Amino acid sequence: MAQREIKTYGNEVLKKKAQPVTEFNEELKKLVDDMLETLYAHKGAGLAANQIGIPKRVVVVDTSSKEEGSRLYILINPEIIEKSKETIIVEEGCLSFPELYEQIERAAKVRVRAQDMNAKQIEFEAEGLLARACQHEIDHINGVLFIERMSPVRRMLHSKKLRELKKQNKSKK
Repeated sequence: MAQREIKTYGNEVLKKKAQPVTEFNEELKKLVDDMLETLYAHKGAGLAANQIGIPKRVVVVDTSSKEEGSRLYILINPEIIEKSKETIIVEEGCLSFPELYEQIERAAKVRVRAQDMNAKQIEFEAEGLLARACQHEIDHINGVLFIERMSPVRRMLHSKKLRELKKQNKSKK
């Protein structure tokens, strides 16, 4: 296992739609192991593969330290197949946007379909933090950033921080 660098705002990989996983092999297992090590090192609730520069449809979510009764989800090729009409607005952050937090509206409950590490199809309902994390990470693999879920006014209020992140990202190249 190895901790990977988290790509931050301004990196092109974050805006690309990730490619489906077709091979369930040792390479995939290593990717997931690295994603988990990275997630735990940064104390996040979820991580998408493109956040570490790998444009594959792989998501890990672990809300167990934050919510009673939750557990680790390793989701390969995940999709949201149903959303509740009821929404909630809660403060959200993102590992690709360090120190940026905003109130984001999301569906209160979702139904997720994915594959597990053995290519077996799984389906589950999620609510609370798990639902939010699934929506956030599936947005990532679809090339949608959480700032796009903000109102234009709220995004403008964060424009200075966003410019700083882009500038930092360009200096890494």
